[in-house]
Amino acid sequence: MMDNFLAQEFGKSQYYTDIPNPLFKEFGVKKGLRNEDGTGVRVGLTKVSDVVGYDIIDGVKTNTDGYLYYRGYSLNDLVNGNIGNVNGFEETMFLLVFGFLPSRRELDDFIKIFRRMYRLPETFLEMNLLRMPGQNLMNVLQSSVLSLYNFDDDPDNVEVFPTLVKGLSIVAKLPAIMCYAYQSKMHHFNLNSLFIHYPKEGYSVAENILHLLRADGKFDKGEADLLDTILLIHADHGGGNNSTFTNVVVSSTGTDIYSSIAASIGSLKGPKHGGANISVSNMMHEIISTIGITEDEEKIKGIINRILDKEFFDKSGLIYGFGHAVYTISDPRAELLKGYCENISKAKGRYEEFKFYILFEKLVKETVLERKGKPISNNVDYYSGFAYDMLGIPKDLFTPLFVCARTIGWLAHNIENKLYDGKIMRPATKYVGDIKKYSPIKER
Repeated sequence: MMDNFLAQEFGKSQYYTDIPNPLFKEFGVKKGLRNEDGTGVRVGLTKVSDVVGYDIIDGVKTNTDGYLYYRGYSLNDLVNGNIGNVNGFEETMFLLVFGFLPSRRELDDFIKIFRRMYRLPETFLEMNLLRMPGQNLMNVLQSSVLSLYNFDDDPDNVEVFPTLVKGLSIVAKLPAIMCYAYQSKMHHFNLNSLFIHYPKEGYSVAENILHLLRADGKFDKGEADLLDTILLIHADHGGGNNSTFTNVVVSSTGTDIYSSIAASIGSLKGPKHGGANISVSNMMHEIISTIGITEDEEKIKGIINRILDKEFFDKSGLIYGFGHAVYTISDPRAELLKGYCENISKAKGRYEEFKFYILFEKLVKETVLERKGKPISNNVDYYSGFAYDMLGIPKDLFTPLFVCARTIGWLAHNIENKLYDGKIMRPATKYVGDIKKYSPIKER
């Protein structure tokens, strides 16, 4: 009865609350904070990172290869400079929060201090994760970050330096929270055996995730290198992405870092943001199940057209892993990850599958250009799910791993906003409804 009543009243309300599209243009309102050419509305200034996907030449948006810079350094250089180094993510953390590349001694000291923060507070594992298993790990991460507030002696201190220390502590603890939340879920809901490993201070973030996740705690250096690279390329993506913008908006009210990060996790959970890598993985699995790992371009183009015609997979017409709000021709993160996937796919005996991904990417770009007359780039989600799968990381952890990487970017922007802006974010909306005269209930 309740649902029927609410549905009926909601149906009525849509008649009274409809906002016609032409009104947005009439009042100069940017839907989704986007200009008509797809470029984003500028909402702030930052020196943390820069996402370059197009040029504006003579006032016209012009497509270009994609570039990503952390504190002015090319992502390509950062990744290539850390080949074979499982502490690339830690060096990137230092760069993002302090603004410069560390010396060997500075990095060693930072890593030593950071790793002392790995351990969870006493009773946290038992009370918050083992006794309260959750079906969705992103929700568990949110509640766990909020619970860390209760173990902080001065949680509402939002000064810059205390925020830095608290934020680094959260980043250090998230891998263990994520892995324990997964083990708890699998034990409680799937009746799997429960095993708990403790973080090792001698391990990097990437190494610890693999150690915590696997029953035998073992991994090889190539696997740790790949995961370290994934964390590095997900560490930040400008101040305009939804979860980072959410963090800065919430933080601008003067609230604590735990609340700000929990809000960002809620943003990243959405399938239009951090959850897209799972959609890519599911889509590719269904494609391969249907046509196999094939070199037949006609078969592949046929399935691509069926997806675009809303006849295959989830019938949304979307080819997941392709298209981006900023990048127009290429996503530098995807290009970097592609190279790593090629190497590890050979080691894992999955090179033929990798070549299928390459061919599928090529044919999607060709087909979309033919049908829509404009180029489309793949994005980081296209290869990240394949990389996670080769590492034996379950789909439940795809988006939580994104959280483990991106939290350092959220922290860097949070601190920057505290230092150089400090105002509460309060944009405006335009009321377009009628002004009405109130009538007593007996007259309605």
